[in-house]
Amino acid sequence: MEPGEAQLFDHLDRGRKVPVDVVLSDADPDRFDALVLPGGVANPDFLRMQPEAVRFAKSFFAARKPVAAICHAPWLLIEADEVRSRTLTSWPSLRTDLKNAGADWVDQQVVVCENGPNLLITSRKPQDLPAFNDAVIEHFARVRV
Repeated sequence: MEPGEAQLFDHLDRGRKVPVDVVLSDADPDRFDALVLPGGVANPDFLRMQPEAVRFAKSFFAARKPVAAICHAPWLLIEADEVRSRTLTSWPSLRTDLKNAGADWVDQQVVVCENGPNLLITSRKPQDLPAFNDAVIEHFARVRV
């Protein structure tokens, strides 16, 4: 969100810091073909409370660009009101949040939802990363934006 370095987390423990390429206020969604939202608990919880992050995510749906989210990342999609009438998965504790937001939650390794204006790929947890990555590569490669 700010220039300099971003603090990463390993669950709730502070991880390493990485340089920030572009701050969110300067990020132009038109310069990106897709959005991949990483999981964890702390980062998605923080992002969903940032109006700029919510607007940025929402712009990918408005532009009909593909979006992928894993673990707790669908919290941001709930805040952006982009899960209604879609089938997706997440970390199990988000099930009720997603259902209350109008989503059809399923307990599967990866879900590819093409019901809606754009492609949405979701997975549950770090152990699902191989399937998540395979689905992202396969499906994003076919999408024309």
